[in-house]
Amino acid sequence: MLGTAGLPHILMRFYTVPNAKEARRSVVWAIWLIGIFYLFSLVLGYGAAALVPGGAERIANAPGGTNSAAPLLAYQLGGEFMLGVISAIAFATILAVVAGLTITASASFAHDVYANVIKRGAASPDAEVKVARRTAVLVGVVAVGAGILARNQNVAFLVALAFAVAASANLPTLLYSLFWKRFNTTGALFSIYGGLGISVVLIVLSPAVSGGPTSMIPTLDFAVFPLSNPGLLSIPASFLLGAIGAFFGPKDEAAATRHAEMEVRALTGAGSEKAAAPKTTPLPKIMV
Repeated sequence: MLGTAGLPHILMRFYTVPNAKEARRSVVWAIWLIGIFYLFSLVLGYGAAALVPGGAERIANAPGGTNSAAPLLAYQLGGEFMLGVISAIAFATILAVVAGLTITASASFAHDVYANVIKRGAASPDAEVKVARRTAVLVGVVAVGAGILARNQNVAFLVALAFAVAASANLPTLLYSLFWKRFNTTGALFSIYGGLGISVVLIVLSPAVSGGPTSMIPTLDFAVFPLSNPGLLSIPASFLLGAIGAFFGPKDEAAATRHAEMEVRALTGAGSEKAAAPKTTPLPKIMV
């Protein structure tokens, strides 16, 4: 759940709501749906082991290994029709997630890094679009390469790694910004870059990448970190780095004022304008 709260393509959904009231309503729906999904994944795993002939052993030996639990269960319960439905849902979900992540990465790099950091606000919209397109291609190439390395890994385990990185890099900054009025830019930088760096380094040095028969690189062994998931260490470290940066960074005199304004807006919706439909210019009347 901590990782879900920090996923960038989930956070982007807040841009699609017209006002603060709808944002809170969207959060409530998301909490219920995500909670049901997590509970359903447990039921799905145990149900597949109980209902599929051969149980867990057949699932483990099937093409795709443990990732085939849902298709095998669907085939057992509904035959080829249910198998096709589950396969279509999985394919559509993969496309949606990949598209969301690609758009998030390319837009963030083009607008935040290229336009505001490299060009210092002097980039043209056309240049941002070009950079976003190239970033999307680069992200796709890197993702394909990483997918080839992790092709034998359990999908749920890979999702857990992504959630750990998201929780380490984004979640502490979000919580500090919402509930700590002394939190400043230095703390945010410490938390984001520190949590991201620690989580990625620990994943690389974990048994998930090397040192075991199910690792991404089974022929090498540089796994000095004993845990396969870094969240137990990287998430608290990110919170700690954020606090250190906030205390030792330059004090922002306006931080408390901005925090109070944001808190009032978040709780009451004051200051947010409801999205209105664009006004259309009526066509001129033609006198006959």
